[in-house]
Order: sequence, then structure tokens, then C-alpha cells
Amino acid sequence: MATGSGLFTFLRPRLRPQSTDIAAAATWGVAAATGALWLIQPFDWLKKQFLEKPEPEK
Repeated sequence: MATGSGLFTFLRPRLRPQSTDIAAAATWGVAAATGALWLIQPFDWLKKQFLEKPEPEK
């Protein structure tokens, strides 16, 4: 994983991120993004931006 790639060799082994740390950070990121979408609920804006075709100007 990350310890074998040499990305964190400058850190002491005890301070290097483990795979569980990376998985936890990814889980919290997904939870934060889901919470933000639930709070803002921009679904009408998303539908308008990506699914509806704009009307041609006259």
C-alpha cells in the first residue's frame, strides 16, 4: 500500500498513514458530500444544467 510506495518514507513508521486511516478518510469524505447534498438539495439546478436543453434565442 502507501508504505511500500515510498511516499511517506520521510515519516517515522509509527506516524505513517495506514490503510485504515485512508479508508476512514474516504468514508468521512463520502459522508460529508452526502450531507452537503442533503442539506443544499440542488437537484433542480442539476437537472436544469445537465438534462434540459436550452431554448434557442430569437
